[in-house]
Amino acid sequence: MDITNNIESLAKNNMVCFKYLFPFFFLMIVLSCVTEKKVAPSIRIATAANMQFAMQDLCKKFTKFTGISCELIVSSSGKLTAQITEGAPYDLFLSANEKYAQEIFKLGKYQDKPRIYAFGNLVLWTMSDTTAELSLLQSEKIKHIALPNPKSAPYGKAAYEVLQALPNFQKLEKKLVYGESISQTNQFISTQAAEIGFTALSVVRSDPYKNKGKWTLLSSKKHLPISQTAILLRQNESAKKFYRFLFSSEAKKTLKKFGYLTRESKF
Repeated sequence: MDITNNIESLAKNNMVCFKYLFPFFFLMIVLSCVTEKKVAPSIRIATAANMQFAMQDLCKKFTKFTGISCELIVSSSGKLTAQITEGAPYDLFLSANEKYAQEIFKLGKYQDKPRIYAFGNLVLWTMSDTTAELSLLQSEKIKHIALPNPKSAPYGKAAYEVLQALPNFQKLEKKLVYGESISQTNQFISTQAAEIGFTALSVVRSDPYKNKGKWTLLSSKKHLPISQTAILLRQNESAKKFYRFLFSSEAKKTLKKFGYLTRESKF
């Protein structure tokens, strides 16, 4: 009888303990689940402004394939180079030319040499009904000619080379309006703050600017090649995957859609 009573008493005591300890155990389980939950991998990509719209498409595809999200930092190649030199925590740098990527590589902190993944195209663009031709720049109706700053933006440098080869360049030079990058130059042209200007083919093929105004593709013979160049800044697996993806056939399709010339490669 005593044994039975002891068992019943012990059972009651255990039930009481469980009643009070259950919330504690439940909280521990929840905290354990939260702690064990893996944070989705992500990478930070510093990209020249001309690649902004193409990169948005590329990142969507890459995230769909891998689950790795991308944060884009968009500016002129020159400004991004300065940021990286100062220690900005980017995983990859996509420059609009080889020069800036080589400058980064010469710092001696990176294992892989810069690599060209595409070539850009320059266009002359206007919001007016007039055909965008170089001869139009001489017109008195054209008061402002927009282009990215040649000192920091490779597309601006290419545009300046085109302009220098034109007759009466000194007169044209007075009309020039410089954007900090292609992004600001696009604003000058699209808002008609400048009657005409130079930008990337990828811009006029992008959704925000498609079918707006008139543009003319300029011959690449009129300027030095616009070599879109990539350099891997960090040797983490997520960054390496995007770097390989950038040279893949899937990425090449997107780049071609935006008007870039690409080289054959496999992912």
